[in-house]
Amino acid sequence: MRILYLLFAIVFLLFQAAPGSADPLFADTAECRSQGNFCRAGACPPTFTASGSCHGGLLKCCSK
Repeated sequence: MRILYLLFAIVFLLFQAAPGSADPLFADTAECRSQGNFCRAGACPPTFTASGSCHGGLLKCCSK
């Protein structure tokens, strides 16, 4: 039973997030969000326009 607690602690430490691991993978996504815009898979809402792309061109960057 004590080994189970030790294994749990080791697994917990292995799967902890490393600092900086939440960085976006795509530069266009980071640029879109830094301008206060958002990414969307479909068409932008009626009051927004598509101002670029996100996720390597798979999504649209919607801006006011």
